Amino acid sequence: MTQRPPLTPLAHSLPSTVPFVGPETQERAAGRPFRARLGANENGFGPSPRVLEAIGSAAHHVWKYGDPESADLRAALAKEHGVKPENIVVGEGIDGLLGLVARLFIEPGTPVVTSLGGYPTFNYHVAGFGGRLVTVPYAGDYENLEGLRDAAITEKAPLVYLSNPDNPMGTWWSADDIQQFIESLPETSMLILDEAYGETAPADALPRFEPDRPNVLRMRTFSKAYALAGMRCGYAIGEPETIRAFDKIRNHFGMPGITQAASLAALKDKAYLHETLDRINACRNRIAAIATANGLVAIPSATNFVAIDCGGKTVAEAVMQGLLERDVFVRKPATPGLDRCIRVSVGPDHEIDVFEEAFAEALKAAHNRL
Repeated sequence: MTQRPPLTPLAHSLPSTVPFVGPETQERAAGRPFRARLGANENGFGPSPRVLEAIGSAAHHVWKYGDPESADLRAALAKEHGVKPENIVVGEGIDGLLGLVARLFIEPGTPVVTSLGGYPTFNYHVAGFGGRLVTVPYAGDYENLEGLRDAAITEKAPLVYLSNPDNPMGTWWSADDIQQFIESLPETSMLILDEAYGETAPADALPRFEPDRPNVLRMRTFSKAYALAGMRCGYAIGEPETIRAFDKIRNHFGMPGITQAASLAALKDKAYLHETLDRINACRNRIAAIATANGLVAIPSATNFVAIDCGGKTVAEAVMQGLLERDVFVRKPATPGLDRCIRVSVGPDHEIDVFEEAFAEALKAAHNRL
């Protein structure tokens, strides 16, 4: 009788979990679609019309593998950020790039510092390569820069992960705070600075690029402000030797030509980006106003979502479940201290209309049950 080969001891030891249960999975379980999809921090306002035109043109060439060097896109990104193409690696979203970072720098037992309650996909990759997570609790609603630095020093950690602006709380540190944090880290600790929400952040939240600093990798994506989550395109900016290391392990044909064309078109349409950022800001304000109208507090956000403080874990859980029962997809943090909140992505007016009505109903039902 034939058998499959055994899993590696590491793979065998890992739990059968995923970082996020997708909305499609939840829709299949419920047997009906969501009326409002506001839980994945996607950009429901959609991409630039120029992107759709570029996709249509590129569709005629899907028989080809995409340029394995993403040369045109890297050149445009280099110009955008005032660096050189050799400072940039393009990959399958920030999630894919985080997996490559883990593969490059983590061996079994390697200590890796991150925030307790921070982005779970990074933790998923660390565990997948046998790393040892060292977690630092948030300081209120903010990632704890001092605590992360102290943990990096104590653990002699080669990797420190920080998202700014933060997911799941939406808070942010200033560029000066981030720069001081970078300079306080040991030279042998590399900061993985996840700036997925960089475009939606205030200008003074993003430090200037230092393309020759060897212990910082900056991550950006086309999934949020540019509304290309389904295209899976992100990029990292770092010093050239670090960037060249990605070529040793990355999937060289993992970036489809259609994705490269769409991302390049999105990058060029500045007017549409500015329009989208205005819509995101207006929607954040509307979600905050909905929270206030229902007697709750919205945490100020620099992202494309808003965390609403429901006053406690039990209420937040009941509200989220109530929204799901009303076919409104939202998520909530699971970490103590953060789990008093639900997280609501911005979206088109008609979906926020649905959320507004369902939220009031779910909150009332939660208070009646508790």
